[in-house]
Amino acid sequence: MTGRPSVLFVCVKNGGKSQMAAALLRHRAGGAIEVHSAGTAPGGSLNSLSAEAVAESGADMAGEQPKPIDPELLRRVDRVIVIGQDARVEPVAGMTAAVETWTTDEPSQRGVEGLERMRLVRDDIDARVRALQAELRTS
Repeated sequence: MTGRPSVLFVCVKNGGKSQMAAALLRHRAGGAIEVHSAGTAPGGSLNSLSAEAVAESGADMAGEQPKPIDPELLRRVDRVIVIGQDARVEPVAGMTAAVETWTTDEPSQRGVEGLERMRLVRDDIDARVRALQAELRTS
């Protein structure tokens, strides 16, 4: 146990949105929050446009890679946040954190693609990350 609040962000591939959320929270919290990300069906690599959009905000996804959910991590984190409607996290024995879902903006449904799409996704996730950080600071 670290004594810090802990968060696990989850999406399906763990190559884009959950990695963005983790990088943004790490950047914003400066080590005050233990941050993890994982995927329900991890892909083979990070989304390069996600990484580029995150880097524009000063955060960094370098050194990260898609990874599966670790049941032990599920047991010990304070918050589990699923990003998007497609991923499903099944609770494991001993898990105390509730699973919450962030239904994020999906600009591609409006015809917005590429880096412009990723910037909009980043900004939506970043606003939620800032609110989460403020909430964790006061709890």
